[in-house]
Amino acid sequence: MMVYRELGRRGGSQRHAFAFFILLASALLLAAGFLPRYPVVAPLAEPSPSATPGAFVPINLKIGLHTRLTDEPDPAKIKQEFRMLREMGATWATEFFPWAYIQPSDPDRFDWTHADEVADAAQAAGITLLARLDGVPDWARPSGTTWRYLDRQRYSDYGNFVYAFVQHFKGRISRYIIWNEPNTTAEWGQRTPDPQAYTDLLKVAYTSAKRADPTAIVILAGLAPNLEGEGSTTALNDLVYLDKLYSAGAAPYFDAVAVHAYGLLAPPDDPSGPAKLNFARTEEVHKVMQRRGDGSKPIYITEGGWNDSPRWSYAVKPYQRVEYTVRAYQKAAQDWPWVQAVCLWASRFPRTQYTYFDNYSFITPDFIPKAVYLEVQKYARGGK
Repeated sequence: MMVYRELGRRGGSQRHAFAFFILLASALLLAAGFLPRYPVVAPLAEPSPSATPGAFVPINLKIGLHTRLTDEPDPAKIKQEFRMLREMGATWATEFFPWAYIQPSDPDRFDWTHADEVADAAQAAGITLLARLDGVPDWARPSGTTWRYLDRQRYSDYGNFVYAFVQHFKGRISRYIIWNEPNTTAEWGQRTPDPQAYTDLLKVAYTSAKRADPTAIVILAGLAPNLEGEGSTTALNDLVYLDKLYSAGAAPYFDAVAVHAYGLLAPPDDPSGPAKLNFARTEEVHKVMQRRGDGSKPIYITEGGWNDSPRWSYAVKPYQRVEYTVRAYQKAAQDWPWVQAVCLWASRFPRTQYTYFDNYSFITPDFIPKAVYLEVQKYARGGK
């Protein structure tokens, strides 16, 4: 979500007391019945294949969150977070598995410890993972470059990592996101976004994943929604970039598309449009796929949602965030049969961020559920 970090530079840190006040006020409104109620929606997605026996079945099987367990070292807390997701009604989660963490020292050694803890905890809780694979280790990039920088001559090293990852997690993870927001300069190693170069990387990753597991689902990277034009120093319009991927021959090398669907100030039912940034921009992505004869492929929303910081100009009120979030899950179930899952940002940060980022979370670092969590849970249980 690099574009949104740029938009949020005006947001400052928040005091704990004020954040607590917002949390308490939202909880009291929820308990008093002042927050909106939502009708039951019939589930349209397939149940999670790892559904926990005896767990309640949510009325909407597309509900998910983006976890940030990359930064959580405590196995007990990893398990607790996935349990809380399942208790909320989620059956999906997006998680980042950095290449640099798993192969930190050289191409021949792997450290699966933390990744295994995450995958096993998700499976035990009945959560289906969407595994994002990127983050280049030091040994695979030139000195002085960022960990998003990958030269063409190193694509084979990334392919070897993808092969090893898919082979290692076969039976526990089946969906793999190849890179993140390559249409931004920051996520493409401080270089101009290059659709042809990403297509070539995708080919290597797809071939490697299918060689390790022919049933693996390879997902096109989520693109940063933006309206930047050709020649921008920060990004390239996501719809333009996606169309260029098709022109570069990417279509045979992905089974699904990841979408980043942030609502900013607009409600989820605000109409979409190619010149608008809102949650419904997901429809514009699907239109590009349809024009390219690829509309039958599913979309996974792997990031998205709303922020309720009182110090950020792109944030909504806490009660609006609650309402918009539930309506977003409903919209995906009712109107978007081609969307398989909606993993909103973000479940929980292991540590307080002291920025507007804290107001994206559903659960505090100390595992206190926020009002948005509680209302989604009520919705997932049929409004009871």
